[in-house]
Amino acid sequence: MRKARSLLAAGLACLVLPLPAPPADASTPIDRKLSFTCPFPLIGKQKLDVEVKASFEVPAAPGGTFTTTDLTVAVTVPDKSTRGLALVGAASIEGTASAGVTLANGSLTLPLALPLTVAKTAVPPSGAFTTRASGSVPPVQLPNAGRTTLTIGDFSTRLTPKKADGSFTGLGSFTSDCTLDPGQDPVLLSFDLGGTQSSYEYGVTGTTTLKALGASAPVTGSLAVPAFGTAFDRTRVEFKVFGFVPGTADLRFAPDGPQTGELTGGGFVAHANLALALPQVTLFGLPVADAGCRASAPIPVDLKSGNGFVLASGGPVSGEYPIPPLTGCGSFTAYLSSLVQGPGNTFALTVTAR
Repeated sequence: MRKARSLLAAGLACLVLPLPAPPADASTPIDRKLSFTCPFPLIGKQKLDVEVKASFEVPAAPGGTFTTTDLTVAVTVPDKSTRGLALVGAASIEGTASAGVTLANGSLTLPLALPLTVAKTAVPPSGAFTTRASGSVPPVQLPNAGRTTLTIGDFSTRLTPKKADGSFTGLGSFTSDCTLDPGQDPVLLSFDLGGTQSSYEYGVTGTTTLKALGASAPVTGSLAVPAFGTAFDRTRVEFKVFGFVPGTADLRFAPDGPQTGELTGGGFVAHANLALALPQVTLFGLPVADAGCRASAPIPVDLKSGNGFVLASGGPVSGEYPIPPLTGCGSFTAYLSSLVQGPGNTFALTVTAR
């Protein structure tokens, strides 16, 4: 029964989110596929493909109402989960989902709930099948002019499989929490409200220092303001353990979660959430980590412009961030984690307008 419960849960996490959109007109229809990962007992993490459709209506001026209509979500339930349903005699599934997004409108930040209903769906004897959910985002008044963004938040689903006579299976109702896979833009919608606003694109150079290792790595990439999007290139830090054991670690920072910020006079503060992957780690020139080695949680960092910074040309930018414990590194996970985790890591950057 526990195996059946896990097989079923892996495929029935209806992921409920709207999706990235180009600069919005009065009405912007969206149809996009996203990838999510759900952790489950026994069978571990499972990846699910989700197709989301919605239409966004954006007000022409501050004080207007932002609305989302025709929000539907289709999730493909894989054969592995279908077989799990069959083991407990399930003939159908139904339920609810709850998701969250963050709407940032100038200085205003609003959490929005996205309740959806998962329609009752017949379960075939075998093979993949599709569950569908529908719902809406409550209308929101946008009081401020300037950049407005909608970004992905947390979500969960609660689903109930039932037998042909309508009675519950041994699984009862269960809840599953899922996360958006890294490498996908967390910004769902971004637009300027009530007139134009200058935007700036910068090239980035500098260093990041890992405090626990006592070592630094070069940083290159790009930064956009006021979209506050960061893109850092893969880099490598060289270090020594115990003062004499040579090692290297490849570092890859990627957006993971809301990327927001504010213009502050002639500068800015960018609130970044980053995934940190360490796809290659060596000691004495020998690889000691699996390719999936990474930080176990998103890393928050505030990147702040410094003295002498000018929006039109650029200048110094810095930030401090923690590194959480590592995961997915293989048999040396605990040891490698002890080498890098902890607070006080820094970015010391120079950005130059392009």
